[in-house]
Amino acid sequence: MRIRAQSQGGNAVVRVLMSHEMETGQRKDSAGKTIPAWHITNVTATHNGKPVLNAEWGPAVAKNPFLQFTVKGAKAGDKIAVTWKDNKGDTRTDEAAVS
Repeated sequence: MRIRAQSQGGNAVVRVLMSHEMETGQRKDSAGKTIPAWHITNVTATHNGKPVLNAEWGPAVAKNPFLQFTVKGAKAGDKIAVTWKDNKGDTRTDEAAVS
């Protein structure tokens, strides 16, 4: 996961690129078998440890999703952490400082 947080006039614009296959469970492989669903179900973000975003996702989100949001009141040096969890129980967390 790549996170970039830039300070802009008392706020921070956060851009997140997540690496995930995001399978819907509807495609078939070359042998005709259905590829099992595997997608991110929940994304959370914190600003200096306080929650600022909670999103529930489903299988319709594209492979390697991109997310952008604004955090009000963030300034240079503050910490933004983003965590995602998928339907197989895998979890990833990454953190970046606002620049």
